[in-house]
Amino acid sequence: MKDENFLKENNARHMWHPMAHPADSLANPPKIVTGGSGVRICDVDGHETIDAVGGLWNVNLGFSCQPVKDAIAAQLEQLPYYSTFRGTSNDAVIELSYMLREFFAPDGLTRAFFTSGGSDSVEISLRLARQYHKIRGEEGRTKYLSLKKGYHGTHTGGASVNGNANFRTQYEPLMPGCFHIPAPYTYRNPFNESDPEKLAQLCLSALEDEIAFQGANTIAAFIMEPILGAGGVIPPHPSFMPGVREICDRHGILLIADEVITAFGRTGSWTGSRHWGVKPDMSCTAKAITNGYFPFGAVMISDRIVEVFETDTTGRAAIGSGYTYSGHPVGAAAAIACLKETERLKVNENAAVRGDEIFAGLQNLQAKHEVIGNIRGGHGLMCALELVSDLDSKTPIDKPTAAKIYEATYDAGVMVRISGPNIILSPPLVITAQDASDIVSALDSGFEAIK
Repeated sequence: MKDENFLKENNARHMWHPMAHPADSLANPPKIVTGGSGVRICDVDGHETIDAVGGLWNVNLGFSCQPVKDAIAAQLEQLPYYSTFRGTSNDAVIELSYMLREFFAPDGLTRAFFTSGGSDSVEISLRLARQYHKIRGEEGRTKYLSLKKGYHGTHTGGASVNGNANFRTQYEPLMPGCFHIPAPYTYRNPFNESDPEKLAQLCLSALEDEIAFQGANTIAAFIMEPILGAGGVIPPHPSFMPGVREICDRHGILLIADEVITAFGRTGSWTGSRHWGVKPDMSCTAKAITNGYFPFGAVMISDRIVEVFETDTTGRAAIGSGYTYSGHPVGAAAAIACLKETERLKVNENAAVRGDEIFAGLQNLQAKHEVIGNIRGGHGLMCALELVSDLDSKTPIDKPTAAKIYEATYDAGVMVRISGPNIILSPPLVITAQDASDIVSALDSGFEAIK
């Protein structure tokens, strides 16, 4: 590794960082993370922190998961790469597809289409949705519906169904035929409704209205996160996703669950869809499927879609989508080991308990610090604090103040993620009760720094 001075001098000089202004990265150099162990990371200066970001929602098992590391090393020795395009396959991906079928059986999902990551998975699901309707002779079903505040990656298709202007305006015009309805976001919504159940019904009514306006026979799919993640951790009322499922069924619209964040235990349930008792038509996965140790993803597909594709005799079901690294054997080996360890440790159960502890701690912080306008969580290890400069007007906090909170929290031993006015928490699912307490304590120090 290059020495400390080299790293600091060259940080952000020769690369552009995702989701950042290049000039800002030069003016305010990012943290240089050089090590990770357990649920902690270490920077170039030797400062150690609990990683309450979990890498980027994906290092569910922490940074020391030896079975996954061993699986990657062994697969590199046996078969470092081969394609799964028509005519070839590999042993690791076949075994993984069998395991994923078993894992997702309660969600009604029985086939896997492998990708290189979450944005890829979203893109594939959108394409397959259109193709499904074309095979059935409904060529007019080409539109997509989604939620404002939703996040579905940064490919052109995913950005088009994204519900956040930050990922859209600089890249428009995006894909036509994408329409958005209000999210069940109690703190800020066009209905000025703070009751979660009433708001869920208003949003469902908006969905019905949009379907009627567009024409049900023009809509291919509705895509949603079971709990909105990057948009600021927005859990809907328990009636919302089942309501979406019922409306989609009634109008012949496919339901795509974007589970890139919520699959594999983060919500306290094994999947976000299962958390709400819903069986989607497709589920997009990535991130925790390999614990972040290898870029990999999978779209899980329901029997409803499987039957249409696998019984087609017209040739229209030939899939014209895929990636060089779809079903990569090293990624598949990593995912096999990761899934085994994920189930062995029952990380969903720990996520539920630790999530409750952190959420309770955040409620205590809210009572203490007026800068906290809203907290969201209560469903596993997904929490957010929305920061405001004025509680009555809900004016979002300014960037310099948010940066000061971030730095003070980091100095106190915890890495958090700032996204606009939100502090987002998504720590590894293997944190302890002490880790949960330390996260809350460090945040307290961060808020004290602005008083």
